[in-house]
Amino acid sequence: MTLKIYNSRSRQKEEFQPLREGKVGIYVCGITAYDLCHVGHARSAIVFDVITRYLRYRGWEVTYVKNFTDVDDKIIDRARRENTGISEIAERYIREHDNDMDALGVARPTFAPRATENIDGMIRLVTTLLEKGLAYPVEGDIYYSVERFPGYGKLSGRNIEEMLAGARVDVNDKKRNPFDFALWKASREGEPWWESPWGHGRPGWHLECSVMCRRHLGDTFDIHGGGEDLVFPHHENEIAQSEGATGKTLARYWIHNGFVRVNSEKMSKSLGNFFTIRDILRQYHPEVLRLFLLQSHYRSPVDFSDAALSEARQGMNRFYSTLKLLKDIEAGGTEAATEAAEKDGEMKAQLLNLRERFREAMDDYFNTARAIRLLNTTLAEKKPGVSRGVLVEAGKTFLEIGSVLGLFRQEADEYLRQDREREAVKRGLSVAEIERLIAERRAARAAKMWQRADEIRNGLAVQGVILRDGPDATTWRIS
Repeated sequence: MTLKIYNSRSRQKEEFQPLREGKVGIYVCGITAYDLCHVGHARSAIVFDVITRYLRYRGWEVTYVKNFTDVDDKIIDRARRENTGISEIAERYIREHDNDMDALGVARPTFAPRATENIDGMIRLVTTLLEKGLAYPVEGDIYYSVERFPGYGKLSGRNIEEMLAGARVDVNDKKRNPFDFALWKASREGEPWWESPWGHGRPGWHLECSVMCRRHLGDTFDIHGGGEDLVFPHHENEIAQSEGATGKTLARYWIHNGFVRVNSEKMSKSLGNFFTIRDILRQYHPEVLRLFLLQSHYRSPVDFSDAALSEARQGMNRFYSTLKLLKDIEAGGTEAATEAAEKDGEMKAQLLNLRERFREAMDDYFNTARAIRLLNTTLAEKKPGVSRGVLVEAGKTFLEIGSVLGLFRQEADEYLRQDREREAVKRGLSVAEIERLIAERRAARAAKMWQRADEIRNGLAVQGVILRDGPDATTWRIS
């Protein structure tokens, strides 16, 4: 099987051939560190986490680079409001970002460079662009001249002449063209600055990624990624800067994930329609959010709602309940299936087929939606009469596939316990009171007080607490 990637630049699926045998280099644009991350950030992080996991699953050695923007107008504005420095703001929200990503099971990148650590490289790149006639200085600012780069617009499919004809962008007095963009900004009062050949100043936003990806991955690398909102102008400007300076292709494949939407609008801080990751994780297990986001193809928009998250929670609970059953069988804690060798071959073939079909789904430009449907289909197909050994193999197969998707990272018993307690709190129920009533019911059953035992069961059921009596204990869940 051959991995195919949808390349945003060619607008078609292409067979993936890395530059170096057995190695893959990926660069993804990270956050601007001025506030807490929201679900839109979670989607991009999870998409590229799974892509990286799958490439490694396929046997490639992956160098994954994801940056932090730690100097920017938004960071400066927040620092002013809080009467503190930009480094304090950036450090705070980089730390919060890492905490959120850890909770979501997003693996740390190979390198996580920061803009302020790469100022010297940015100055060198601007110098090169000036020398090549692709940039021009105006009163301490340096602008990139998009008309001097013949390939401008090739990623987004925009034609610069058509853009100019319909431009509603006010021409800055300093700019020669309304679409020219700042490479270097002269310092203003109260702003951070660095020494440069053009005076005190700071880099433009687009500049940093061209420098950081080149530093860690070289002039040309395999995959560049980010949200679809970055296609224009950010990634278009990256191409202009990098390819204008080196004369080489920046990235061979471009991958962009779709938006998370609320009421058909993109989730964003500027629109005020966002939900932070930590707000969601107070109500749902991290893997529920992860499953919700992976149930759609990464290029498709995702409609965010509490109902959709609740549905994902039900799906996650089914997975973990099955894993618990399989683990109990392996431990001998549940009556095992009968040793019926005639059924084993069929089940083994199904498990082998699941692995193959999983790879087929992921080889079709990382189709996690189809991969999860395969898991659900396998879960729904009951195979009575197979041996304990084959059921154990089924559990291992689920965990193997789950590890690529970043799912099933927790012990099933612990996941189910946390889920029911989280749901109880959401519904205003006391876990301690539920446990007390279960103990009272157990005592009533032991004393053959069947009416009282039924009253307790029915009373809990009205509140959505469902009891299950086992040979050794009574367990409960929230419907």
